[in-house]
Amino acid sequence: MTRSEQFSHTSFQAALVSLSLDRASALPLHQQLTEALRDLVLSGRAPAGARLPSSRQLAQELSVSRVTTLTALEQLVAEGYLETRRGAGTFVAHDLPRAAPAVGAPADLPAPQPPQPYAPLSPAIPDLAGFPHADWARHLERAWRAPEPGLLARPDPLGWPPLRAAIAAHLEGWRGLRCAPAQVIITSGASESFDLIARALFAPGDTVAIEDPAFPPMRHALTRAGLALHPLRVDAEGLPVDALPARMRGAVVTPSRSYPLGTTLPLPRRLALLDHAARAGAWVIEDDYDSEFRYTGQPLPALASLDHAGRVIYVGSFSKTLSPALRLGYMVAPPRALPLLQQAIAAAGPRASLVPQPALAAFMAQGGFATHLRRMRRLYAERQRALIHALAPLADLLQVAPDPAGMHLVCPLTPACPLGDHDIARRAARAGLGLRALSAYFDGPEAPQGLVLGYAGFNADTLRDAAATLAAILRHP
Repeated sequence: MTRSEQFSHTSFQAALVSLSLDRASALPLHQQLTEALRDLVLSGRAPAGARLPSSRQLAQELSVSRVTTLTALEQLVAEGYLETRRGAGTFVAHDLPRAAPAVGAPADLPAPQPPQPYAPLSPAIPDLAGFPHADWARHLERAWRAPEPGLLARPDPLGWPPLRAAIAAHLEGWRGLRCAPAQVIITSGASESFDLIARALFAPGDTVAIEDPAFPPMRHALTRAGLALHPLRVDAEGLPVDALPARMRGAVVTPSRSYPLGTTLPLPRRLALLDHAARAGAWVIEDDYDSEFRYTGQPLPALASLDHAGRVIYVGSFSKTLSPALRLGYMVAPPRALPLLQQAIAAAGPRASLVPQPALAAFMAQGGFATHLRRMRRLYAERQRALIHALAPLADLLQVAPDPAGMHLVCPLTPACPLGDHDIARRAARAGLGLRALSAYFDGPEAPQGLVLGYAGFNADTLRDAAATLAAILRHP
């Protein structure tokens, strides 16, 4: 027997030993065994000419009756997969009538590529190098080296209770939003929050007002749920509340900073929105995506802090304040919405991993999160100034102005710009930049032309180089 034949024989014997039959299945044992042996032949794990154990030996190994193994072997002999030799036993047939080649990995598929860094000027990317890796490692190690009993018990589908309490305390101090920890629901991020809200609080066909422009993943989540979206073009003061549909079932707003334009909803419009929602019995979803990064004064109070009718669901995320790799976000739900959201989570199961939650809870409770936010706020303000300075030579093509908050700049194109924003974005992507076309965020016609330039995740040298590349694209189309 050659080395190759010996290897095939050994692999076949190992495959036979690994066979298992499910006694709880509705499929008879002899039929399960027939299909398992047939699969070994067709997959090539039972090579032609290989000898099978006797029916008695096979029955002993599988803990079944000999009648079961005899029935299976006789069926495969009848089908031509096996053949018997008088006085020698049962063998895999040499001339298989329906044998298929062994299934292997496709040879023409490329190997997985290593992760690529974020392209300069990509919006919504925090400073990942500034993530508090050492502190985070200590909190994570402390939580899981000797986990407390609660971490090993059945997890709460709404999230780790200490983290929910830490988020409630943070929101009261930073956003003026007083809520009980029981109102906080941990999610895997804003996309899951929108998906849960759409399934729990609305029915297909319900009318939901959204801002135009808007965050594309939010729009996609609501569309997947079958909701009828009613886009309203944002003006200099945010959502035009007086244009809200009378029979709307909900509205999604970014009152602290409309996305991506950065306008702020003033107090009169906020109160009018809450009044409209209360009269219509509608839900208001407040997407508060980067309000912590305000460079002049304190962050503005959340819209939910003004809600006395219990109609606002507040949505937050740690993707921009810490890292998108955490895959953690949260909602603050009014008491009347909690049972509906709990039912939706119970039906689909929680998606947020428990592993990082105790570490994040400790990081927040011990002041590390607030310190990190203050440090990032100073850093991002410096990077915004660096980008504005680097873009100064393009003043005839781009309107560049400082923004008092956020992680990106919106720069409208001037009439002298020779290219449209979609064309610029395509050329920039080929040149290794991650900027976005402003018009891509709009739903309706006559979308304004401009560029969305992220600066938070990139140092000053990278921003200067990116601005020079952008200048070459615009000056030499």
